[in-house]
Amino acid sequence: MAVSYHDALVLSGSFKLKTAAEDFSVVPPFEIRSGAEQRVPFLFNSPHSGRYYPERFLAMARLDRNAIRRSEDCYVDELFGGAVALGAPMLAANFPRAYLDVNREPWELDPRMFAEPVPSFCNIRSARVAGGLGTVPKLVGEGLDIYSGRLPLAEAVARIEAVYKPYHETLKRLLTRTHARFGFAVLIDCHSMPASIRVGDNGLRPDFIIGDRFGISATAALTETAIGLLCAMGYTVAHNKPYAGGFITEHYGRPARHLHALQIEVNRGLYMNERTFEKAAGFDALADDLTRFSADLMAMPDHHFIDLPLAAE
Repeated sequence: MAVSYHDALVLSGSFKLKTAAEDFSVVPPFEIRSGAEQRVPFLFNSPHSGRYYPERFLAMARLDRNAIRRSEDCYVDELFGGAVALGAPMLAANFPRAYLDVNREPWELDPRMFAEPVPSFCNIRSARVAGGLGTVPKLVGEGLDIYSGRLPLAEAVARIEAVYKPYHETLKRLLTRTHARFGFAVLIDCHSMPASIRVGDNGLRPDFIIGDRFGISATAALTETAIGLLCAMGYTVAHNKPYAGGFITEHYGRPARHLHALQIEVNRGLYMNERTFEKAAGFDALADDLTRFSADLMAMPDHHFIDLPLAAE
């Protein structure tokens, strides 16, 4: 159900939307990084690498400046930044994931977080809400509570209106423009995962996880090529488990309409110290590999994305 700004005001009571808007009055909440011209039908998205923590938000939180970063996909925008020079735009968040998660439905809210009842149209029963990771997260990595008490519902509404909706409007506009120009569009949704992640019975630690919502969000050729390129570089790659793609991959991936979305998770142990948040010695080499990976992926022939069976979606 779509909710207008006026409806949000009525539902949540009187409040000043500018509180959330002013959080990013100096640094914009997100930015588009692009060259002079888009040369390829690919768009890169980094929704969780934002590292600007507004003072007002920090004052609400019970966590210190380091602990609150545990959900951050540190430096992922930099790791994939080489794609911009190759002609692909990148949408990158500056707002942190602990503040707002745009890889969720717009109203995926935990009613236990707020002083007032949440509107009836909110999705309060999703697995992500149950895990404390809704649109306005309750927890950061390792299960740490962000807040010491309940928030006004108006705070969640303000963040959704001031940041979430403009972010998705921008992402949709970029995809629509790409599709109109090239006849198809490919969204690469860039993320990172803790080094502790293990998959399979043997407890394999993957370097990457490629998610395509179990074949629903992208043509199989894109998924297979991505996995093959990374494996050829010597990396270990898992497919869909435990990360198949979140709201962004699921929402924007429509292969039958020539819109493809692929999520890529990078193991943080490859490029950073998770305790100090400092880049590791292997950072530059990994960034170079990902630039080469992006170039090879974007060189795929167009027919892989357009000549699809009718049952692709």
